[in-house]
Amino acid sequence: MKLWGALLIAGGLFTVACSNIFAPKVGAIGGESDVFITEQQTPEDVLVNFRYAYIFHDSLVYSRIIDSSFVFTYYDPDAGGSGRYESWGRDLELRTTANMFRVFDNINVIWNSTVDSAYRMVPQDSTWRDSSFTGYNQALISKSFELTLEQEISITGNAVFYFRKSSADQKWRIFQWIDESIF
Repeated sequence: MKLWGALLIAGGLFTVACSNIFAPKVGAIGGESDVFITEQQTPEDVLVNFRYAYIFHDSLVYSRIIDSSFVFTYYDPDAGGSGRYESWGRDLELRTTANMFRVFDNINVIWNSTVDSAYRMVPQDSTWRDSSFTGYNQALISKSFELTLEQEISITGNAVFYFRKSSADQKWRIFQWIDESIF
C-alpha cells in the first residue's frame, strides 16, 4: 500500500514538473475564449493571429502576419501644423510593436464589426493565363476595434487592412494597414 501511495505522489509531482505553471493558458486572458494561432489560410485567420500576438506579446507570430512589402499609415494631427498622413515600413513596424510588447504588461485587442470587405484576384505576373481563377489573392477588410493597454489606455477606431496571399506558401499576410484610430 505504501508503494502505491509513493507512486501516486511521484506521478503527481512528475505531472506538475512537466507543465509550465507560468505559461498563459489558451483562452484564459481576461475572460476571453478561443485565443489560438491559425495557419493563415484566410484574411480572417491573420486577424486571429494578430490578436494572439498582441495578447501574448508574441513578436514571432506578429512578424509572420506582416508581408515583406508592408506599409503602416496613420494620420498625425500635429504634423506640419495642420496634420498629415505618415507611414513606415515593415522593419519599423516590427520594432515599434516589439517595444509596445515590452512596455505594456497587459494588451488586448477586440475586433468589433466589419465595416467593409472586398476580395479580388490579381494576376501574379504581367501575362494573363488561360485558366480560370480558383480563388482570390488580395483582400481588404476594415474592422472597428478596441485596443486596451494596461487598464488605463483605451484606443478605438477603424483599421483598414489590405491582405495578400503568398504564391510561395499560400498564407495570407497584411501588406498595408491604415490606422483610423480615435484618440
